Amino acid sequence: MSDDQDLNLASATECEREKIRREIIDDLDEEFELSLEEEVVGGATSAADRAFRRTYFRELIRLQGELVKLQDWVKATGHRLVVIFEGRDAAGKGGAIKRITQRLNPRICRVAALPAPNDRERTQWYFQRYVSHLPAAGEMVLFDRSWYNRAGVERVMGFCSDDQYEEFFRSVPEFERMLVRSGIQIVKYWFSITDDEQETRFQARIEDPLKQWKLSPMDLESRRRWENYTLAKETMLERSSIPEAPWWVVQAVDKKRARLNCISHLLSLVPYEAVQHPDVVLPPRVHHPDYERQPTPESMIVPELY
Repeated sequence: MSDDQDLNLASATECEREKIRREIIDDLDEEFELSLEEEVVGGATSAADRAFRRTYFRELIRLQGELVKLQDWVKATGHRLVVIFEGRDAAGKGGAIKRITQRLNPRICRVAALPAPNDRERTQWYFQRYVSHLPAAGEMVLFDRSWYNRAGVERVMGFCSDDQYEEFFRSVPEFERMLVRSGIQIVKYWFSITDDEQETRFQARIEDPLKQWKLSPMDLESRRRWENYTLAKETMLERSSIPEAPWWVVQAVDKKRARLNCISHLLSLVPYEAVQHPDVVLPPRVHHPDYERQPTPESMIVPELY
């Protein structure tokens, strides 16, 4: 911390320091809000659960601080990073992605969650619609499902032919090697849960009106085809894990541990280091005596119900 910053802190009133402290706490509270649902549905009741919950939040904030350093390094060096999240429905991919992106700049780290292909996209080269979402220099892209849809849901639900399926496995290693040769780092995660755990999470979504939108007819159909998805997953991991872009399996029955393990592992795969930034000094407010602020019309003010 510079001398100017020390002076600024020393001159701040106690009230100002309290306001700054509350602002920081309010930001941290967002993580508690995201996890409130987990506390309501079978949350931390035992002493061990409560103790791990404290560990979870402490570690998550620490890891998110490292993710900020990673983001700064990516921007400063022009690194390009693709992280693929795959897994069964309700495996916890979305929760992990939320925690990774929560404190990052969306202009640097963005999420690609593509809908089902439209009629035009179905006639394109299979990988074409994904290419436009790849990162430029200094960017990270997290794929919430990816081109591996063909090896999973499309295979199981019969949305692709046997020839298209086989062509995918012929093409995907070369496609990914080409991306790696161009300078894009690819990290691929499969979130693994048990049959019983998926059923529990589906039932929780059915009973929770805030989560029912997460259940689609495709999700419900996946329950009937559990073993088909298992076979498709095993085939995918075997045929598309290459040295340039291997698959990594996250044990995701425990959501909180899965998030910490995934973030920690991701950080270990990128050779980032802290980027030095110049000290930030807040400039003084400039007052213009000839300016008079106009009152806001009452009709434009949002009613204060709370």
